[in-house]
Amino acid sequence: MSVPHKFIMIKLFKPSPGILKSLGPGLIWAGAAIGVSHIVQSSRAGASYGFMLVWVVIAANLLKYPFFEFGPRYAAARQESLLDGYRRLGTWALWLFFAITIASMFTILAAVSMVTAGLATKLIGISFDLIWGSGVLMAICAIVLIIGRYPALDRLVKIIIIILALSTITALVAAVIHGSNATSGFERPILWDSAGIAFIVALVGWMPSAFDISVWNSLWTLERSKQTGHRPTVREALFDFNLGYIGTGLMALCFLSLGALVMYGTGVQFSPSGGVFAGQLVSLYTSTLGEWSHYIIVIAAFTAMFSTTLTVVDGFPRVLHKTMEILFPSLSRLRSGQWLYWSWMLIIITGALILLGLFMKSMRFMIDLATTISFVTAPVLAFMNYRVVTSPLMPIDAQPPMWLKVLSWIGMVFLFGFSVAYLMWKFL
Repeated sequence: MSVPHKFIMIKLFKPSPGILKSLGPGLIWAGAAIGVSHIVQSSRAGASYGFMLVWVVIAANLLKYPFFEFGPRYAAARQESLLDGYRRLGTWALWLFFAITIASMFTILAAVSMVTAGLATKLIGISFDLIWGSGVLMAICAIVLIIGRYPALDRLVKIIIIILALSTITALVAAVIHGSNATSGFERPILWDSAGIAFIVALVGWMPSAFDISVWNSLWTLERSKQTGHRPTVREALFDFNLGYIGTGLMALCFLSLGALVMYGTGVQFSPSGGVFAGQLVSLYTSTLGEWSHYIIVIAAFTAMFSTTLTVVDGFPRVLHKTMEILFPSLSRLRSGQWLYWSWMLIIITGALILLGLFMKSMRFMIDLATTISFVTAPVLAFMNYRVVTSPLMPIDAQPPMWLKVLSWIGMVFLFGFSVAYLMWKFL
């Protein structure tokens, strides 16, 4: 008696209970990654160079993949975070990560919350002070996390990612149907001049994101395990991560395509300011396709940036909380619950607001500083992640396969060369 084809298909594509219980950290990772690098940088890549930089986006995602993947791989195999792995390398590694985090956290939160607040004005149609708006957004994120903790983060990001995906795909389909918006007689820009190379450097630097969030992902993997009571296998954790990572790469290509179809060849001078550029994207989209498209592209951009703001408000306090517990074990024995986590959340929000208030006009310098720190430390963090997952303490069957190790070494060479090139371009 033959088995119906329909039954076979259901068996093949029905996810196992373990995979369903493991879903979450990878999508939260995607929510953290899809932000300025996508809304601003990917869209600007398409707006300035059409589809010429598709290969750059794909190459950046491919060469950085191993070092993000090592976060959930290590957490699932060892049931501890990458921070614990860093401690096993030596306290120097933990102190280095701590210093990198402190040096960049205020600027990153200030930047992403400001862009999100700017998009909120487009969404609700009411202008307001961006510092005030950023404060309200950060307060909303903090309240969500205080009341709902990790389960609220998990559920909300899943909803946001679905809305983001649907709105972005709708916007892209509309742009494809309309066709290119380039004016007749438009001359293609030169890619390999100083401006083009500088833009490629900026695009690659935070595509898909900074390596800090590989550590965040390892902590989210452990939190998901506590939430469900299910200890994920390496295979289950990687399925969740790959789902988020591939989706992040596709979103980058979607926003690049939006820029190429709607903005490329229009003759508009695009602002270097992330908030202003996002407004230009919305305005050009509306003028090209009609007012009906306004909310589609605004929702896509706003949900992307809000998910980044929410995950940043959680991610930095979470890693600082864990880092301090490892460096100072007596802190973990205090019966004060999550007081260290909430304290760091208050510190980072307060610091970001002070930064916005005092240095709003020189925010570009602060962002350049944070970007430089990320670029310079990227090869170091990549090497630390590699050492952690290939150490003798890592179970043999959970260590990266040979092809991933080879890709790791290629990626580390690329990151080192890229960092040197960035510093030469920036300071020489």
